[in-house]
Amino acid sequence: MHLTRFTDNALRCLTYLALHPGKTVTVGEIARRMALSEDHLVKVVQRLAHLGYVETLRGRGGGVRLLRTPENISVGEVVRETEESFRLVECFDPESNTCPIAPSCALAGVLDEALTAFNCVLDRYTLADLLKSPKKLVKLLIA
Repeated sequence: MHLTRFTDNALRCLTYLALHPGKTVTVGEIARRMALSEDHLVKVVQRLAHLGYVETLRGRGGGVRLLRTPENISVGEVVRETEESFRLVECFDPESNTCPIAPSCALAGVLDEALTAFNCVLDRYTLADLLKSPKKLVKLLIA
């Protein structure tokens, strides 16, 4: 399983915002501190705003801030809502499947079970759980 850069950036962005509760932060600041592409992060923030995780504010003093508390943001939910696809193998998509053994193959079932377990583990954690050592994290982000 490999998460996309989009999902990774979404989780990093949310982590940064959670480390700065109640503060409005610019996309540029998040990008610099978290070593992300600002252009890519703009798209991530737009998606996170559409999903209701963050609020964006325009103009002087504008930026982005969390709308929900870290305790109410499920890591599994963020991953599922930011990943484009969980098709681990071709046969997960009946429209593009060309595998000749798909009707009798047990691999798809095994991989689906593994994917379900992966999601179950992620669902056990919230953004707050990722902040167990906030002082250490903030110290690493000071530049």
